[in-house]
Amino acid sequence: MEKKKVVVGMSGGVDSSVAAFLLKEQGYEVIGVTMQIWQDEDQDQIEENGGCCGLSAVDDARRVAKALEIPYYVMNFKEEFAEHVIDYFVNEYIEGRTPNPCIACNRYVKWESLLQRSLNIGADYIATGHYAKVVQLENGRYALQKSATLAKDQTYALYNLTQEQLKRTLMPVGIYTKDQIREIAEKINLRVANKPDSQEICFIPDDDYGKFIEEYSGRKFEKGNFVTPEGKVLGKHKGILHYTVGQRKGLGLSLAKPG
Repeated sequence: MEKKKVVVGMSGGVDSSVAAFLLKEQGYEVIGVTMQIWQDEDQDQIEENGGCCGLSAVDDARRVAKALEIPYYVMNFKEEFAEHVIDYFVNEYIEGRTPNPCIACNRYVKWESLLQRSLNIGADYIATGHYAKVVQLENGRYALQKSATLAKDQTYALYNLTQEQLKRTLMPVGIYTKDQIREIAEKINLRVANKPDSQEICFIPDDDYGKFIEEYSGRKFEKGNFVTPEGKVLGKHKGILHYTVGQRKGLGLSLAKPG
């Protein structure tokens, strides 16, 4: 019987690395792929701050693939990422809304572009290191379920996946806790076993959203005053990029009621 083929999105972290291992152990033909999605002009900054888009992440993923004896490729998704994630992120902040770039990346880059490319090369599934579970219900439909580690659960960031996408998705780490995943990685001697989890948005490794948005958009957002509809000045603000619609905390103001 021919093995089912799965493309595993490998970020160089412990979760996706163990996902690739688990699927190979389950008998799948595994192909490792790292998505090249963002190239900061200052590559040294990405490396220094540990961004997952840096060359070190690619090196980690490549070493894991070699250790697991699976084929490995780097695919260019810069155009898709810029259109569906960066532009969205910047425009939402400019409009005073707080975006979630991970949801946009999952929907448009991973589960549209990566899935389609994977199917084009004959893969049956794609897989990631997300903490979530895909199950098939009695009525034949597919659904997301929370992972074994609620503190790490990522179903929220995957909520808009379609039935066709879920049918083609494997998430092998969802039945494990984070500690168990690290234990598996240590047991098979993966160098990334104790690699820290990424905390920041991958394309802004220094966490300076305002600077990034100004540079990317070519616009300068000046500081100014908080002013009531009656014209009363309440205090200084740092620029519209630092605030979102409905925000009350972190303004540096003492408000008795919503303005």
